[in-house]
Amino acid sequence: MSDPEKYRRLVGKLNYLTVTRPDISFAVSVVSQFLNSPCEDHWNAVIRILKYIKGSLGKGLLYGSSNHTKVVCYSDADWAGSPSDRRSTSGYCVSIGGNLISWKSKK
Repeated sequence: MSDPEKYRRLVGKLNYLTVTRPDISFAVSVVSQFLNSPCEDHWNAVIRILKYIKGSLGKGLLYGSSNHTKVVCYSDADWAGSPSDRRSTSGYCVSIGGNLISWKSKK
């Protein structure tokens, strides 16, 4: 890749965007692993994320007016699922009354 700094800036902006777009969190976490030495494939992955965002504008978080306060939590992990370094990827999401309030995806 000819301009790794451009890659780092764009991935940083995508990382900030994950605060309100949990649907891109995993993809952004994957491209974030290559900040030191990105190649053309990594750049193409970032471009695919941008195209996905462009195609899904208006699909951010939506909070309705619900009277019930049921708390629902989900979690998952792949337990050393990365073949290159045998690290696990895990994540969770929490909603109250059908409204997403917290999520995390971590390698």
